[in-house]
Amino acid sequence: MKKLLHPVTITLFVVTLIFLLPFLLPHKEVKIFSDNELRERALSTNMKPTPTTYTKLLAVVDNPDNRMTPKKIALGKELYNEKLLSKDKTIACATCHLLDQGGDDNLPTAIGYYGRENPSALNSPTVLNSALAKAEFWDGRAKDVEEQAGGPIQAPFEMNMKPNEVVERLNKIPEYVTKFKEIFGSAISFENVRNVIGAYERTLLTHGAYDKFLEGDNSAISAKAKRGMALFLTKGCKGCHTGMSVGGQSIQKFPLRRYLADYIGMIFEPDLRIKESPFPFINEGGFLGQDNRLKFRVPILRNISKTAPYFHNGAVKELKEVVRIMSKYQLGNEFTPKQIDEVVEFLKTLDGELVEYEIK
Repeated sequence: MKKLLHPVTITLFVVTLIFLLPFLLPHKEVKIFSDNELRERALSTNMKPTPTTYTKLLAVVDNPDNRMTPKKIALGKELYNEKLLSKDKTIACATCHLLDQGGDDNLPTAIGYYGRENPSALNSPTVLNSALAKAEFWDGRAKDVEEQAGGPIQAPFEMNMKPNEVVERLNKIPEYVTKFKEIFGSAISFENVRNVIGAYERTLLTHGAYDKFLEGDNSAISAKAKRGMALFLTKGCKGCHTGMSVGGQSIQKFPLRRYLADYIGMIFEPDLRIKESPFPFINEGGFLGQDNRLKFRVPILRNISKTAPYFHNGAVKELKEVVRIMSKYQLGNEFTPKQIDEVVEFLKTLDGELVEYEIK
């Protein structure tokens, strides 16, 4: 009788085969779409262009519990830039959400009152197009931009104010007292401070090349970007990054997959922070998402090229690396360098300028 292979040899053979399988199987070619087919595919999955008129904006983002009005929006803009809302009078909402720089602060970790860092090393998500999302913050704990607006004002490591302190300060300024009375028919309240800021943030939508393509301009984006868009739509990216905002519509687990190579690499990795991280990068701050279950609000991809560094703790600096990580750990199909370049080219078309709505 022939001697059977040693169990260890068999195990090593199987492990090697599993590791090599993705490289041995032929890659399925991505379907080539015509411009109209590509556009219709996106539109059919609710990936629509942002509105460019105030009437259409209201139809998309108005809140029945906090109706948008010109005066409410104007006051919200004032308070968005008002440093009196912070304890030391040096920070406003606009400090961490720069509208001309992608709607965030481009820092790995948000910096607040007296230079304090976010204790979980979280960075600032973009405020641009955030009104289109179904939840706010990295863990999705706020239902809308109105609720979100009150969080940073009260956080001790951000603006460090109590609601009664906010009201007390604003009551000392007659112009604010008059405006709140005119808009709400009542005295200043913290709830209505949140409401006016939220109403203003609902106008912060951007429109760019991607929107123009969806509206019928075939020349708005390049052939390379169109190939990237086809990958995005057919390889699974749009499953989570969907809607007008191209993200922000759901809470998803990240990462979905781990690989044997990750565990082997962890054995030899000298940095214990990587060994202990459930992510394919250092988890500075130890944040584990909603209820510590590795669940995160799906990031909004509009203006993504302007909002580096990436992920909840800003651990990744390059957009190409983000695409590689997501294709490998979420889709289970790591993109080739060529595919990554094409997807990044598409993501750049999601950049846009703030729409100047004629509010009336």
